[in-house]
Amino acid sequence: MPIVKTFGLELFGIGLLKLGASVITFVNPIILDELIAFVGSNDPYWKGFIFAAGMFFAALIESFLSGQYEYRIYVIATRIRSCIISVVYKKALVLSNSARKNFTVGEVVNLMSVDTQRMMDYVQMVNLLWSAPLQIIIAIYLLWQQLGIATLGGLFVMILMIPINGFITYFIRSSQVLLMKDKDRRTKLMNEILNGIKVLKLYAWENSFIKVVMNFRSNEVASLRSQAYLMGAVTFAFSSAPFLVSLASFATYVLIDSDNVLDANKAFVSLSLFNILKIPTAFLPIIITYTAMFLVSLKRINKYLQGEEIDPDIINHDPSEKDAVVVENATFSWTKEDSPALTNLNFRAPEGKLVAVVGQVGSGKSSLLSALLGDMVKWCGKVNVKGSVAYVPQQAWIQNATLRKNVLFTKSLDENKYKTVLDACALAQDLEILPGGDMTEIGEKGINLSGGQKQRVSLARAVYSDADIYYLDDPLSAVDAHVGKHIFEHVIGPDGLLQKKTRILVTHRISVLPDVDTIVVLVNGQISEMGSYQELLAKKGAFADFLIQYLQENVSESAEQILPDELNLIQEIAATVGAPPELTRQLSKISDGGSDSDSVVKLKRGMSLTSPEAGEGLRRRTKSQMDTPDKMSGNLRRDSIKKSTENLKKQTSKSPVSGTNLTEKETMAVGSVKSSVYMDYIRSYGYWNFFYIVVGFTLLNGFSVGSSLWLSVWSNDSLNPDSASDTHLRDLRLGVYGALGGGEVIFTFLTSIMTNLSCLRAAKILHDGMLEHIMRAPMSFFDTTPLGRILNRFSKDIDTADVTIRFNVRMLFIQGFRALGAIIIISMETPFFLLTCLPLIVLYYFLQKFYIPTSRQLKRLESTTRSPVYSHFSETVTGASSIRAYEASNIFMTHSNQLVDINHESYYPSLGASRWLSIRLEFLGYTIVFLAALFAVFLRDTLSPGIAGLSVSYALQVTGILNMLVRATADVETNIVAVERCLEYSKTPVEAEWYNKKTKPDDAWPQKGEIKFDNYSTRYREGLELVLKDITCVIKPCERVGIVGRTGAGKSSLTLALFRIIEAARGKITIDGVHIAKLGLHDLRNKLTIIPQDPVLFTGTLRSNLDPFGSYSDQALWQSLEQSHLKSFVTSLEKGLEHEVSEGGENLSVGQRQLVCLARALLRKTKVLILDEATAAVDVETDELIQSTIRTKFDDCTVLTIAHRLNTIMDYDKVIVLSKGEIVEMDKPENLLKREDSIFYSMAKDAGLV
Repeated sequence: MPIVKTFGLELFGIGLLKLGASVITFVNPIILDELIAFVGSNDPYWKGFIFAAGMFFAALIESFLSGQYEYRIYVIATRIRSCIISVVYKKALVLSNSARKNFTVGEVVNLMSVDTQRMMDYVQMVNLLWSAPLQIIIAIYLLWQQLGIATLGGLFVMILMIPINGFITYFIRSSQVLLMKDKDRRTKLMNEILNGIKVLKLYAWENSFIKVVMNFRSNEVASLRSQAYLMGAVTFAFSSAPFLVSLASFATYVLIDSDNVLDANKAFVSLSLFNILKIPTAFLPIIITYTAMFLVSLKRINKYLQGEEIDPDIINHDPSEKDAVVVENATFSWTKEDSPALTNLNFRAPEGKLVAVVGQVGSGKSSLLSALLGDMVKWCGKVNVKGSVAYVPQQAWIQNATLRKNVLFTKSLDENKYKTVLDACALAQDLEILPGGDMTEIGEKGINLSGGQKQRVSLARAVYSDADIYYLDDPLSAVDAHVGKHIFEHVIGPDGLLQKKTRILVTHRISVLPDVDTIVVLVNGQISEMGSYQELLAKKGAFADFLIQYLQENVSESAEQILPDELNLIQEIAATVGAPPELTRQLSKISDGGSDSDSVVKLKRGMSLTSPEAGEGLRRRTKSQMDTPDKMSGNLRRDSIKKSTENLKKQTSKSPVSGTNLTEKETMAVGSVKSSVYMDYIRSYGYWNFFYIVVGFTLLNGFSVGSSLWLSVWSNDSLNPDSASDTHLRDLRLGVYGALGGGEVIFTFLTSIMTNLSCLRAAKILHDGMLEHIMRAPMSFFDTTPLGRILNRFSKDIDTADVTIRFNVRMLFIQGFRALGAIIIISMETPFFLLTCLPLIVLYYFLQKFYIPTSRQLKRLESTTRSPVYSHFSETVTGASSIRAYEASNIFMTHSNQLVDINHESYYPSLGASRWLSIRLEFLGYTIVFLAALFAVFLRDTLSPGIAGLSVSYALQVTGILNMLVRATADVETNIVAVERCLEYSKTPVEAEWYNKKTKPDDAWPQKGEIKFDNYSTRYREGLELVLKDITCVIKPCERVGIVGRTGAGKSSLTLALFRIIEAARGKITIDGVHIAKLGLHDLRNKLTIIPQDPVLFTGTLRSNLDPFGSYSDQALWQSLEQSHLKSFVTSLEKGLEHEVSEGGENLSVGQRQLVCLARALLRKTKVLILDEATAAVDVETDELIQSTIRTKFDDCTVLTIAHRLNTIMDYDKVIVLSKGEIVEMDKPENLLKREDSIFYSMAKDAGLV
C-alpha cells in the first residue's frame, strides 16, 4: 500500500511512542495497590510520599509520550490527506472519457472532502487497532494478579464479545457503502443544480429538484439512522464489557471459594484496571466504525485512481515530419467499449496553413479536434503533431479570475503583445464597459460575460499563448456577424495575427470558406472530401450537396428578400454545382418577375457559397470593406492597432475599483459562536428529545457512581469478620452491584441511540432548510458566490453535522457527567479535597476559555480556506482538455497544492494549540492525582482502605475525564462552526414568493400575449448601476420581435426582467394587463417559455430532462421530439426516452442539447416565447431547424428573440435596438434599413446585408 511505503517508517516511530504511553498507563494501578496497602499499615510516611510522587511522575511521563504521539500522528494524517487530494486532483487531469462517465464532479468532490477526511480520521486512530488489544491483555494479566483464576470469568465475557462485534461491524460496513452512494448521488445532483440554477429558475423547476435531492437525503439519513442503531449496539456491547468483566470476575472470585474476600486492594486496583479497560473498549467501537468507513473510502479512492487514463502515446511528436499535423489511417472512439466515432481518417495540415472542417450536426467535427488533442481512444493509425498547441473549445472555458489573468493564462505579461491581442479579438470595446477594465474579475464560468465575450476571451487566451498549432472549435458561432468578420480578418484569416500559424478551424460560417487553404468535409465520422474551396465546388460531391441544402433552405424561405446581385451569385453557384430543378425554377421565377426585393435585406447563408470565380470576387469585396485598407505585414494592421492603443492603455491600466470583483469574499464569523446557533441546533433536536438525553445521562452517571460507592461499601466488609463470612450479605452485595452496573449499561445504550438520532434529526433539518433557502435565493447570490463554496456547505459541513458532531456531543455529555460524578465522590470521601479542587477547576475554566476562541477561529479559517480547493477542482475538471492542450497541468497542480497548503496553514496551528492545551490540562490532572494521594497518606488514620482506594482511583480518572471534557467542549464549539455555516445559508435573502394565492392568474392566462413595458428600469443588485433605463414599449399579441444591440446593451437583461430574475427598480411590466410584480414567481414563470443560450441538461433520462414533473403523456413527449427534429435520433437509441443523459448532457452534441431545449419549449407551449440567443452556440443547420420550428409551431405566440445572427429576425414584425440599457430604435426592420443613419443599418452593414 503506497501510504505504508511512503510513511511506514514514520508511522513505526510514532507507534513506539504509543507503545510507551500504553504500557506506562498501568504503572499507577500498581502503585495504587501499594498505596492502599500503605493506608492500612503502619509504614513510615515517607513511603506514602514516594508512592504519591511516583503516581505524579508516571502520569507526567505518560503525558509526554501521549502528547508527542498525538501531535505527530495528526501531522502525518494531515500530510496523507494532502497527498490523497493531490493524487485525486492529478488523476482528474488525465482521466479518460470512459472513466469520466463513472465519476462526476460531485462524486470526486466527495472523494476530496468526505473520503479524504475518513482516511485522515482513520490514520489518527489506526494505532488503536493494536494498542487497545494490548492494553486489554495487560489489564487482564494484572487482574489475574489480583483475582487469580476468577479473571477467566471476565476473559470469557470479552471473548464472547468478539464475534458479536464482528457481526455488527459487517453491517456497519455495508451501511457505509450505501451511505456513500447516497451521499455521492446527492452531492452530484447538487453540483448539477448549482451549475444549472438559472435554467431551473426560468423553467420554475426548483420544486421538482428539491424533491429529488430530499429523496437522496432521506436515503442518506436512513443509512445514517441504521448506523446509529448499529453504533448503539456496538456501544452497548463494549460499554457492558468492563462491567460484565468486573461482575463476572468478582462473582467468580467470591463464589468459587467462600474464603475469598473482596478487600479494598482487590476491589479498587481491579476497579482502576476496569476503568483503564473502559478507554480501549470505548474506542474499539469507534475504531471499528472508522475502519469500516476507511475501507469503503479506500476502495472508492482506489477505484477512482485505477480509472482509465488518457493514453499519452496516442499523439506522436516527431519533429522530422514535414507537416504540422499528420493523420494517417486513424480510427477513434470515445471509449474502448464504443463503436468508432471517426473512421479511417487521412489528412495533413501543412505548417502555416488554414484548414477548415465542415459537416452536418453529429458528423464528428468537434470529435476530430478532441482526437488531435489525444482525448479519444485510438484504435489504429498514426497521428503526429509537430509543435505546441492552443485550443479554443466550442463552449468557452473561463476561469474565476480577472479578464487579464484569463487571457495571460500561464504566460507572463507583454504589454504590447497583450494589447495587440485584445484589439484583434475585438475586446477593446468590452474593456470600456467592464468596471475595472481588464482587471475586472470574471465570475465563475464567466457568469458576468455574454456568450460572445466568453468566446473572445477564450480566443484571446489562445492567440496570446503564441502556439505553433491552433485548434479552433467554431469560435465564430457565438459572436455577432460584424464581430465575427473582425475576428476572422484580424486573427484567423490569411491576413490575421495567426497567418503564419497552423490553424484547424471547425466552422459553420460558410462565408469564410473562400479564404481558407483547405476544406475537410466530414460525413458520419469519415472524411468525405478534402481540398480547396474551388476544387470541392468543381467536384460536385458532398461539399456541393452541402451547399445545395443551404441554398434550398435560404431561397425557399425568403425568396422575396434576395437582392439582384445576390441572385446573380446564387445562380452562379447553382449553375456550378448543378442545382435541382425545383431550386432552378424558384431562381428563374425570382429573376423574371420577383418582388420588391430591395425593401428588406436579409443575410443569406448562401451568399458566401460562391463559385470559384465568385469566390474571388467575394474575397476582393470583403477586403475592400475592411476598416483599415493597409495590408498586414506579419502582424495586425498598424493603423488598426494605433486607433485603439490609447483606449486600450486606459482600460488595461485601470486599478481595481468598486464593482471590479464580482465574487464576494467568503464571510467568516469572529468571536464565540452565538448562543442563537446553539439554540437553533437544540431546537432542531427537539426540546423534549434534548430533555430526555439530559435525563438519560443523569441516570447513567447515577448508576455509575452508585456502583463505585457500593463497591467501596462491599470492600469494607473485609474489615469485619462477621460481614466477610456472611454469604447472604455477599450475595446481596453482588446482586446490587450487578443491578447498578446493568442500569449503567442499559442507559449507555439508550443515551447513545437518543443522542445519535437527535443529532441526525438536527442535521436533516439543517440540510433541508439550507437547500430550500439556496433554491429560493436570487440569481445575484449565485453570481457572487462560487459554486465550490456552496458545494462545500452541502458536502463537508453537512458531513460534519451528520457524523463528527454526533461523536462530539455524546462525548461532551459523557465526560461532563463523569467529571461531576468524580468530583462528588472524591469530595464525599475526602472533603479537604474540595479546597484544592476548586482553584484547579478555576484554572481549567480559564485554560479552556483561552484555548477555545483560538481553536474556533482556526476552524472557521480552515473551513473558509477549504472552499477554494473545491472551486479550483471543479474549474479544473471543466477545463481539463484546455489545460492539457496548453500543457499547463503542472502549473494547475502546483496551484492546487498551494491552495491545500493555505488550508493547512490554519490546520497546523490548531494542532499546536491542541497540544498546548493538553500539556496544561494533563499537568493539572496529575496535580489532582498527587493531591488525592497525599490526602490519603496524611489522613490514613481516619480513612478506611476502601475509601482511600475509591478516592485515589477516581482521582486517576479525573485527569483523563477533565482533559477529555475540555477537549470535547472545544470540539463541540469548533465543529459547531459547520452548523453556523449551514445556518448562515439557511438565512440568505430569498426571492419573492413562488405562489401567491391572492394574485394567482387564471389558468388560461395569458390568452393574448400582449407585453407592455412602462417606464421600466432595473439593476442586477443593490448598489450597481441600472442595466435597463426607462424602457417603454408595447409588444402586440402574436408579434415577433427581434432584440438587438452591441455587447452590454441590455438584451439579456430584458428577458431576465420578464421572468423577474431581476426585479424592477422602478416602473412595471404587464402581460395581458396583469402587473407581473404582483404574481408569484412560479405563477409567472410557468406561463412563459424560454430557450436559453446555453443548453443545460441534467443527469437522468431524456424523459426527466423534458418533463421533470411527469406532467405530460408519452404521446406529447414524442410529438415534441418530432417537432424538434429529434424523433429519429431518440428512436435510434436503445432505451428511447429512458436514455441516460450524462452529467451536463456531455453524451449529446451541443446542437442536440439545444434541440432538447426546443422540445421543452414545445411541451410547455405558452403564449409568450423568448429566445435568448438560443442559436448562438449551435451550427447553422441546427439554427435553421430551430428557426423553422419556431415559425411554424409558435405562429400564434408572441415571440421575443435576442439575436446576433440578424438574418433570423429580418422577417420579424418589429426590431428593438438597445444601447446602454435604453431603447434607441424600434420599428419594422425594413423601415430601419431605409435609414442609413440608424444603428440597425450599421449592424446590418457589418453583417454584409447592405
